[in-house]
Amino acid sequence: MSVTITKANFESEVLQSPVPVLLDFWASWCGPCKMIAPILDQIAAEQDGKVKIGKINVDEENELAMKHEVVSIPTLALYKEGKLVQRQVGAIPKVQIEAMLGQA
Repeated sequence: MSVTITKANFESEVLQSPVPVLLDFWASWCGPCKMIAPILDQIAAEQDGKVKIGKINVDEENELAMKHEVVSIPTLALYKEGKLVQRQVGAIPKVQIEAMLGQA
């Protein structure tokens, strides 16, 4: 399942989520972001109910990006039980994303 994350729903969708949440900090103008988007959509479909994929547009949610110290995109941040457990900057292959999720 993939969901758009905003300042308004961050606490309910991420911090209070019963399943791990992989946040994707992205922007429409970012080439590497466009490269990993279909991979994240595929993972969201394959692991529906086990993992939530959250998309944060850094142009629209600049405050969230600054709060999470996102200086380069794409940035993937994995949350489990409301806590940040892992972070990865840059476009990475599906196997590496799945390895991140395996640690959740």
